[in-house]
Amino acid sequence: MSYTNKTLAELNVLDDFLMNAIVTTPKLGEEFCRMSLSVLLQRKIGKIKVLSQRMIPPFTPEHRGIRMDVEIQEFEAEDEENEPVNIYDLEPNLRKRVHLPRHNRFYQAKIDARHLKSGEDDFLKLPNLYVITITNYDPFGYGYMMYRIKNQCMEVSDLCYDDGLEFIYFYTGGSKGGNESIRTMLNYFQNSRKENATDKATEELNEIVEQVRNLPEVRNEYMTLGDIIDCERNEASEKTLISCILTYFKKQGDIPAGLQEKLEETGDAAQLQSWYELALETKEVTEFMRLIGCNSF
Repeated sequence: MSYTNKTLAELNVLDDFLMNAIVTTPKLGEEFCRMSLSVLLQRKIGKIKVLSQRMIPPFTPEHRGIRMDVEIQEFEAEDEENEPVNIYDLEPNLRKRVHLPRHNRFYQAKIDARHLKSGEDDFLKLPNLYVITITNYDPFGYGYMMYRIKNQCMEVSDLCYDDGLEFIYFYTGGSKGGNESIRTMLNYFQNSRKENATDKATEELNEIVEQVRNLPEVRNEYMTLGDIIDCERNEASEKTLISCILTYFKKQGDIPAGLQEKLEETGDAAQLQSWYELALETKEVTEFMRLIGCNSF
């Protein structure tokens, strides 16, 4: 997650704050995800449940968990009582230094591990998984607006290897493949302004985005990010740095006991600045606490 000195009106859908604000807004979030997936995947999307900033913890304290930006579960008909038939992991990624294929391989393994109960031997019950990454740079360098990756048999090219897994990479600046509706959607994601809503889908999407931008709770939350921006500029006091770190991890839920005390007893702005930068890299609060030597979980 990254914060910038943009105003709320200048944020785009691919910016973490605005994306998270949209998908966590009741009803509007579901409609946004349904409409986006329908266009990007070029098919009808049924009943869905949206979960934002979902944490999947590590199997052991020594291993790494993951934070899914947006998990979308799709169900048959209106039935949410049973397991979903499709899982969509929607991840905007604007950081070129991430090795996306291996990053997404790890995410896929962690997501799949949650969907079979102990003793279950019918692997057909595992839902289809679509790991969807949207970038503002070309992840593979061929100029396509979308790259669809599926497992296949190298010896028999037409063998249907149906493991229910697909990785899809969307590049907002791509010129090949896809179609005009996908191109328009990706352009709006990258430049979320009314003038870029040039078809019915993006016009409706823009209405949702503007409604969310104008919600008092969203405006108030974004105002609190002034302290975060101070941290980015290395101008913060010890108190502000502590607030930045705690605010960052509150997105994941309750702050574990002992973390605030550990930060407050440090008494060193340079150390806190270093820890703030570490927090942005580690993403998960338990991993962060381990790295700074805080044993209170």
